[in-house]
Amino acid sequence: MKVHNKWLTAPLSAALAAAMLSGCGSEKGAAGDDGVTVLIGMSDDVVATDPAAGYDPGSWLLFNNVFQSLLSFPKGASTPQPEAAEKCGFDQGGSTVFRCTLRDGLKFSNGNPLTAKDVKFSFERALKINDPAGPAPLLSTIGSIDTPDEQNVVFKLKVPDATFPSKIASGAGSIVDHREYSDDALRNDGKAVGSGPYKLDSYSEGKAVFSVNSEYRGTAKVKNSGVTLKFYNGDRKSLGEALKKGDVDVAYRGLAPADIAELKESSASGSKGIEVVEGTSAEVQHLVFNMKDPVVGKLGVRKAIAYLVDRDELVEDIHRATASSLYSIVPAGITGHNTAFFDTYGDRPQPEKAKQALRSAGISGKVELTLWSTPSRYGASTEQELKAIAKQLNASGLFDATVKSAEYEQYEKDIKAGKYGVYVKGWVPDYPDADNFTAPFFGEGNVLGNNYENSRVEAIIPKTAASPDRTSTEEDYAQIQDMVAQDLPMLPLWQAKQYAVARDGITGLEWTLDASTVFRFWEIKKS
Repeated sequence: MKVHNKWLTAPLSAALAAAMLSGCGSEKGAAGDDGVTVLIGMSDDVVATDPAAGYDPGSWLLFNNVFQSLLSFPKGASTPQPEAAEKCGFDQGGSTVFRCTLRDGLKFSNGNPLTAKDVKFSFERALKINDPAGPAPLLSTIGSIDTPDEQNVVFKLKVPDATFPSKIASGAGSIVDHREYSDDALRNDGKAVGSGPYKLDSYSEGKAVFSVNSEYRGTAKVKNSGVTLKFYNGDRKSLGEALKKGDVDVAYRGLAPADIAELKESSASGSKGIEVVEGTSAEVQHLVFNMKDPVVGKLGVRKAIAYLVDRDELVEDIHRATASSLYSIVPAGITGHNTAFFDTYGDRPQPEKAKQALRSAGISGKVELTLWSTPSRYGASTEQELKAIAKQLNASGLFDATVKSAEYEQYEKDIKAGKYGVYVKGWVPDYPDADNFTAPFFGEGNVLGNNYENSRVEAIIPKTAASPDRTSTEEDYAQIQDMVAQDLPMLPLWQAKQYAVARDGITGLEWTLDASTVFRFWEIKKS
C-alpha cells in the first residue's frame, strides 16, 4: 500500500516551516444535480455527536462530515491542506508556534459566523472537558491559543510538535459554535452544529440523517443531496443482507471477510448489481504481551511465539485476503515503515528457533497460555484468528494454548488490572504519520496497557515529533521498530485493506478509502 500526495512536490516540513500553507479562495458546497440521497449501512456505532467526546471510527465519520477543521486531508493524500483556514504554518525555523488565517465568510449550519473565537473555544473546550473517551490527548501539546482578531489564530505549543497539523486535521480538530456548546459539559441531546459539508438533521439508535449544508465554505464538492447512515450495531450478517436486498446502497466498515471475499468473487465472475471497492488503510492489529505476566513476561516465551506465528496463513484462511501480513509497528505506506519483525523472526514458522528460545529461558516443558479476545469489539473473525494462532503454537509441541473472550467493557477492565498475559488490540490511526503508531504505544500513557517501558524508545519519540521534515525521521523510526522487535512487547499481525461495497449506480467510493481514514460523504454519487 502506498499513499502519494499528487499535488505537492515538497514535504510537509518545507511547506509549513518555510512558508504558510495556502488554500484556494472560499468555495461554496452544493448538492449534486440529481438530488439523490445515499443510504449507507455500517456495523460500527456512532458513540458521540459531540467532538469533545468521540474517539472512535463511527463518531469520527460523523465529525469529518459535519464539522470543519482548520486543515483536512485531501482525497488520496496524507499531507494536510487548508480547509476552514485559508493558510496555516509554523513560524520560520521552529515547530512551537502555529498560525492560521481563516477563510472569509465562514458560517455554521445555523447561520452564525465562524470566527477565531470559535476555533479557540473548540480546542480549549475539548482540553477542559478532557473526556476519557475524547480526543484531548491529541491536543495535549497546546500551551495557549491567541486570537489577535476574528480571522487569525495562534497556537503556542508546550513542546516542538511537527505532527500538530496532522492532529488538528483529524476529528480532534472539529470546530463547534461557541453559542451552541457549553465550555465545560458535553452535549448529550444527539444534535450537532458544525460548518462542514453536511448538517445533522436527526440522530437516533437506528440511523443518522444528513443533508447538505448550504452555508458550507470549503474545499469539498458535494455530489449528492444527502446521506442516511443506518447502524447495524455490530450485526455484520444483517448488514450484508441489507445490501443484497437493496435496503442500503453502500456497506462500509462491517462486512465479514468471508462476505467480502464472496462478493469479490461474484463481481469478478461478471455478476451484476454489486461492486466491491478496495482502498488503502493503515488500520492494524497486534498481539499484545503483558510484560509483568509470569509467563509471557519472559522474553524467551515471547520470542518463541514470534517464531511460530504464521501471519500469511491467518490472512488467507481467516481474513480471506482482506488484509496483509504486517511485520512492522509502522504500517506500509506510512513514512518510517520498515520490516523489523520479518528481519528478526522471519515469515514462516521456525519451531527449532522457538524451542531454543524457550530452553534459553530455562523452560523445558510445554508452556500453558491463554489468548484473550473480544469479539464484540473486533468481530468474530478475531476469535477465529486467535484460535488459529493457538493451533499454530500447539502444533509445535511447545505450547498448550487456549482462547477465551470477554465483552469489551470487561475486557478493557481486565487488561487495566493486568489479568491477561496475551490479548489482541486493533488500532485505527488518528492521522497518517508514524508518530501515531509509536507515541501512543510506547510513550507516556501507553494505550496498550501492557507495562512496557524502554527509556531509549521514550527518548526518541519526542525527537521525531519535533522534526518538521517528516522524511528525515525515517532512521529514528527504524531504530524504534528495531528495538521493539527485540523487546517484543507486542507482535504485529496484519494491516487491513479498506472496503466499501456498493450497489449499481454508486460512484466515487474510491475517493473515500485511503490511509487518512476520512470517509468523505461528499465524494459519493448515486445515479
